[in-house]
Formats: sequence, structure tokens, C-alpha cells
Amino acid sequence: MTPLLPLEDAQQRLISMARPLPSETLPIGDALGRYLAEDMIARRSQPAADMSAMDGYSICFEDRRGPWQIAGECKAGSPPCPPIKAGQAARIFTGALMPDGADTVVMQENISCDGDSIRLIGDPPPSKGHHVRHKGGDFEAGDITVQAGTYLNPPALAHGVMAGLGSLNTGQRPKVAILSTGDELVAPGTEALPHQIPASNDLMILSMLLQLPAITRSISRIKDNMDSLCEALESAADCDVIVTIGGASVGDHDLVAPAFERLGGQIDFWKIAMKPGKPLMAGRLGDSIVLALPGNPVSAFVTATLFLLPLVRHLAGARSPMPVMQVAKTRSLLPPTTQRAEWLRAKVDESGISVFDSQDSAKLSILSAANALLFRPPHSPEQPKGASVSYIAI
Repeated sequence: MTPLLPLEDAQQRLISMARPLPSETLPIGDALGRYLAEDMIARRSQPAADMSAMDGYSICFEDRRGPWQIAGECKAGSPPCPPIKAGQAARIFTGALMPDGADTVVMQENISCDGDSIRLIGDPPPSKGHHVRHKGGDFEAGDITVQAGTYLNPPALAHGVMAGLGSLNTGQRPKVAILSTGDELVAPGTEALPHQIPASNDLMILSMLLQLPAITRSISRIKDNMDSLCEALESAADCDVIVTIGGASVGDHDLVAPAFERLGGQIDFWKIAMKPGKPLMAGRLGDSIVLALPGNPVSAFVTATLFLLPLVRHLAGARSPMPVMQVAKTRSLLPPTTQRAEWLRAKVDESGISVFDSQDSAKLSILSAANALLFRPPHSPEQPKGASVSYIAI
């Protein structure tokens, strides 16, 4: 019997099968959800000059106790007002450039006005530069503001705009085809007979991919027939990744591997030391990577989380494509594990993480109630309540 491939080895082998796709240049407003292909270099400093962080009066710190004569008014979006001298202050508003001669801002709440003369009624500024945003305090021209491989979320795009950029070099979106197989599958919303099952897996996997920069195609409800499966695989030959769901085991009606080999595909690995998700298969068919997921809903979800999503992130240019592991205290007694890594559906909150009593890989009710997959390494001893455990948020 061929030994099962360890989980981490399988993940690395899958990633090593693919190279990130070539980059493309996009207007910065179109780059949301992509991965940055090269470091974002600032073309300007922010702030570009010293400016006020508060509505008030700009003064020289050495003259911080006043009184002062108002020598001008500085507004945001305007050139700096004239320089101030000893005994003078300028009315200033948030975001306005500091005038020459001023280095500190006194809040307007601490000032009493009498015509053009003002005096201090509160505490003087505690330090030079108080309530001033200094030139380059956020970043300087030439700084790396966002690293290559970073997911471009709204704050990252705003950062790029502030850095003076109008376009970004990003990874391309991988093309992914989802093929769900099985004579028992019927379309969503269709009345299913006792021997039939609504096709939920392809919708689930497609929805997971919507969170990533991917171009998806669904080829759903393929019959358990060699010719039909081969035809579906061939129709997706232009895709970077072909994902099959179901039919990846070794039963008489599990035809994914035979169809894959009939078309000249090369299997890289098959069967992983993990639970759920043991029958996962990966290989190459022409220019496409084929990833065959198990048909049980939980198995499909877990293997997509651990294999498909990292593969798509890698192809799209992510610097760190693997799921982020977090740590929490378990509120459940965890029995020892065998030679297979286990991923347990769980609920995590500020008090810790609890696993569900049932881990049946066909129960979507538990998967939909979970917000975490608790990780149990192979050959782990029993873990008491209160032990630190690793998990992935879902």
C-alpha cells in the first residue's frame, strides 16, 4: 500500500507545480483584489510639507506663552500664509501648510481673542511641533510603501494614490474551471428525489473563489460517464486550474483519475494523510493543473481551503499564499490523533475555541455553523481543555 503523503508535503508539491502568472499594468482604480507584482515606490512624500493637525493658531514654540498678534490665516488647499515673527501667530486650519517661522499649533479652545490680539487661556503646548504633521511623517518619496505580493485592499489602493501612483503592476487573474461530477446531482432549487442530491459543492467552491482574483467557469453536474468527463476536461483546457469535485476515490464509478490518464494527464500525488480530504489528487493535464477534490461537502471545503485557494493565490502573485494559522485556547477535550492530520469544525470567540460533537464530512449544517477549522497534527497526544491549539478562520 502506498503511504499517504503528509499534508505539508502535498501543499508544497502543489505550489511547486505552478509559477505565478505574468504581471499586467492596471489603472489603480481597477486593481482592487489583485496582488501587487512589484514593490510600490512612493513618488511623493506625505505630508509634502509641515501642516497643521488641528484647528487653532500656528506659533513659534519659543514664544509659546503669548500674547500674539494675528498676522494671517492659513487654509487647507492654499499656499502657505506669510511668515510670522516673534509675538505673532497665524490662524490655521487642519491640513493647512505651516507658515515659515511657526513650528507649533495651539488649539483654538486654549485661546481667547480680542480683535487681532490673542492670548493663552489654557496650558501652553507641551512640546515643539505639537499638533503638527511633519513633512514625510507618513512616508518619503522613494520609500517602499507596499511590498510586492500584497493583497490590494481598499487601504492599500488609497496608499498608492497618496504615494502619487495612477497605475499598478499586478498579477493576472488565474482562469479556474469547476467541474462537479455525479449522476446523483440535480440543479439548485430542483426537487430532488431520495436518490438525488442538490449540487451544492460547485456553488460553494465558486463562492470561495469569488474572494480571490480569479476568472471562474462552472461545468456542473457531469454524469459518471468516461466520455462525458473526458469531454468536460477537454473543454477546460484553456484554464490555468481545473478543479473536479467528486469521483476522485477508487470506486467503480470514480472516474476522474482514469479520465485524467486517458487524456494524457500526469498525476503528481494522490491521497493525503489528512482527515477529511484523504482522496485529494493533483496533477497536470496539458498546460493546466488539475486538482481533484473529494465529493463530501466538508471534505471539498477543507481541501479547497488548504490546496485550491493557496494555489490560486500563488498563481495570482501572492507573497504568502497559505492560510493564516491563529492560536486559541481549546474549550474542548481533544483526543489523540493517528497518522492523519485532522481539521475539526469549530466555533471560536473571545473565550476560546470549541469543536462540534459531530465531524461527519457530509454535514453542511455543522460546516455552516462553524467559523474555524481547528488543526490537529498527526500523532498528537490528547489535549486537555485550556491547551493552546492552532486554527484557520473560515
